[in-house]
Amino acid sequence: MSLSAGKLEARSVFLSDLHLGSPNCHAEALVDFLSNVRARKVYLVGDVIDLWWISQRRARFDRHQAAVFEQLRALARRGSELIYIPGNHDRPLRDLCGLVLPKMTVRRDAIHRAADGRRYLVTHGDDFDAEVQSGGWQEWLGDQLYEYILAGNRITLRMRQRMGLRYWSLAAFIKRQSTLAERYIERYVQAAIGAAASRGLDGIICGHIHRPALETRDGIVYANDGDWVESLTAITEDAHGQLALVRWDGRAETLAQVQAAPLLAAA
Repeated sequence: MSLSAGKLEARSVFLSDLHLGSPNCHAEALVDFLSNVRARKVYLVGDVIDLWWISQRRARFDRHQAAVFEQLRALARRGSELIYIPGNHDRPLRDLCGLVLPKMTVRRDAIHRAADGRRYLVTHGDDFDAEVQSGGWQEWLGDQLYEYILAGNRITLRMRQRMGLRYWSLAAFIKRQSTLAERYIERYVQAAIGAAASRGLDGIICGHIHRPALETRDGIVYANDGDWVESLTAITEDAHGQLALVRWDGRAETLAQVQAAPLLAAA
């Protein structure tokens, strides 16, 4: 990844959990991010449109959220290939899997071959739910409280903006204090790594749990691109195959990296 004339240049970009249609989407920041991206491939790794929220509350896209679609079209016009992998919140779009449109393909999942030759499973991640969810009243209560936490997140954001402070996620902070949430996330990571290993792949790039991460465990790369509800993050791949987890706050801040495979990167 590099910055040229203020633009974020990458071979590939992976982002998920935009939740367009929900008031929790930080659409203005997302538009800014997309307008600065130059990439050969852009993977939309699920929950791009929050059909759950739209169907339950008859929500509409505001002008910033509508501008996200304009920026995606602009990326396609600039030559980016868009790969859309629907998640659980935009599950009905899975009926379109296999559809090929100009500069966009809808897939159930994908195998991404990086510049260094490594192969990654790209999937939203909700397929692991049955494996990692323990159920019970605590999990049910957590789901109910999450919407209230996100509402508090929006209020906190507005207050910090008025004070001239940088973005900070109240929701992410609260979840990190929850032992139940941390156990769930660890089970999810193990399930994701297991899915990649069972298919003989070098790693997995996913979303779903709104917890950005980039690490290597037992030789398998686990990359979670986060979300645009709490984290404002994405995974990028540079021309050599190096992966980076970046957060957008008017510019790309690198949070973690996985180096390219040395032999192929040097070739």
